[in-house]
Amino acid sequence: MNQNVEIGEETLAKLRETSTATIATLLFKRGIRNAFVQGVGRLGPAKPRMVGPAFTLRYIAAREDTDELKEFRNPEHPQRKAIETCPPGHILVMDCRRDASAASAGSILLTRLEVRGGAGVVTDGGIRDVDGAIGLDMPVYAAGPSALTNLTRHHAVDIDVPVSCGTVPVYPGDIVVGDGDGVMIIPRHLAAEIAEEAIPMELYEDFVLEEVRAGASITGLYPATNPHNLAKFEEWKVRRNSLT
Repeated sequence: MNQNVEIGEETLAKLRETSTATIATLLFKRGIRNAFVQGVGRLGPAKPRMVGPAFTLRYIAAREDTDELKEFRNPEHPQRKAIETCPPGHILVMDCRRDASAASAGSILLTRLEVRGGAGVVTDGGIRDVDGAIGLDMPVYAAGPSALTNLTRHHAVDIDVPVSCGTVPVYPGDIVVGDGDGVMIIPRHLAAEIAEEAIPMELYEDFVLEEVRAGASITGLYPATNPHNLAKFEEWKVRRNSLT
């Protein structure tokens, strides 16, 4: 695993055109089965696909004598510090131990993150002020709404460290992709090859959908075990290119 691999804008642009379903299949081909963040969904209506490197925040269980409202006055509080230091274009990934009974952040902090250039949020905990969070341009993925402040259940301890979010290991710099199906975590060193392989795979699936809508059987078409369908696909690409 190499977290120092450079990720170019070309790779990110390709992933913005790639579904989480396609990414899941390509990671599965490489033996990676635990990359889909469980129990987390997009808040609100459809937004542009979320893509960016992970910046992490880790919570442990709260304890009454250490988690009082006065903790928020501390400028070094890890939750506040995460909001103020998450690099532009990155996605804040929060590990709440799959406990959505309290919020991991609310709309004011999320608005600040958006203004600073954050590309999205993923948390396996709750989100408070959820109507405000839904109104952001920045995509927010969470386990659900909760009015309770994070101090009720969560004690923020670390930023920019390896975490688990929805059972998935997330290392700082891993590439996060979110759409209507949910969130996939791509190990950073695999991101470029996944993005490269995804483009022709998505193109073939566009062809398959057209064929199926026209009445074609999926047998021999999906997957492409019949050479005739591969020949039709090549003809389809030529026609498609001539129209663009």
